[in-house]
Amino acid sequence: MMSPESPPPEPLVKLADIPGRGRALVASRHINPGEILLTDSPLLLYPAAAASSSRPSTSPFCFHCFRSLRSAPLPCPFCPSVVFCTNRCLSAALSSCHHPSTCRALAALPPLSNPDLHAQIYFLLAASNLSSTSPANCLLTLDGGDANPVQQDAVFLHSLLGPLTGFSLQAISMLIAKDRRNAFGLMEPFREEDGGERRVRAYGIYPISSLFNHDCLPNACRFDYLDRDGEGNTQITVRAIHDIPAGREVCLSYFPVNWRYKERQKRLIEDYGFHCSCDRCEVERNWKDEDEEEEGEEDMEEEDGDGRLEGMEEEIGDGDDDFPHAYFFVRYVCERENCGGTMAPLPPSPDGAQSSVIECNVCGRLRKEDGFGGEDDDGDGMAA
Repeated sequence: MMSPESPPPEPLVKLADIPGRGRALVASRHINPGEILLTDSPLLLYPAAAASSSRPSTSPFCFHCFRSLRSAPLPCPFCPSVVFCTNRCLSAALSSCHHPSTCRALAALPPLSNPDLHAQIYFLLAASNLSSTSPANCLLTLDGGDANPVQQDAVFLHSLLGPLTGFSLQAISMLIAKDRRNAFGLMEPFREEDGGERRVRAYGIYPISSLFNHDCLPNACRFDYLDRDGEGNTQITVRAIHDIPAGREVCLSYFPVNWRYKERQKRLIEDYGFHCSCDRCEVERNWKDEDEEEEGEEDMEEEDGDGRLEGMEEEIGDGDDDFPHAYFFVRYVCERENCGGTMAPLPPSPDGAQSSVIECNVCGRLRKEDGFGGEDDDGDGMAA
């Protein structure tokens, strides 16, 4: 007689409504450092920039899995400016995100110099393909804020894509707003020889991860391994940075945590429509601009390459009310020059033992948790 199957494990996060913050994800139980809160697959993916029609073979990545090309690319038979890494990706794309109708739409478009418009066009075409294949389109359930007045560029995009997609002007405006608030950027790998400059390779809409709210001192961070081998390279994984009590909201930072107060607030109001009043912002908003200007030159000398202040270790034990979050920066912000990524412990072992190694979600550096500034464990700074 067969034994009954074990019930699936309870999700570590659950949906909740939090006054003043709307929908949010909270911890279902106490979460330990490094635990994987979820692994999320994209609802849709689209490239951040247009392919070159004049030199298609120079495209550095596949337009389906967005993995770096390691062999001769396979061009799309309908629009050769778009390339793929394998016949499998080509076939999968032609039946989903890069349907022949997408090729016809791309071919009918006039030349555009604005890369943001290219990304929005790819998104709207991907959304059109999704709506035709998925009647229960959960893209429509995502938060988009107030789509009135009509989003900037929506009128122009409607003139280009309205006849091709069947989307009304209001629908295009609404979709652009949802994309802006919910898309995750999948980045090029970190390379020191590039000075840490990383471009967005693709954008993705992730149905569960989009529910995470923002905090400037997050308790979780996301990892993506776009160039890894095997299936699921476009999935993102969210891991706990430190202990999270049951019922506590789980938050990500929507940008590098080493950004300054004014940079953070500007991005949040422009892209997400809100001002942040987290504990960190409540402290930093009281810092005087004139003090920053007077000390600007001195600060530049004290800052390392990723914008963190050196010497924060001394502030940990002092209880300095002017910078109470110094401990977070020293322990969980990568100190590699030009990186500024967030570090979280590796997942616990199968027997539940917590790892003593933490990993940067930008450059992949591994570091002993009790050794701020120690050497990389594997020599190359990258996780396996």
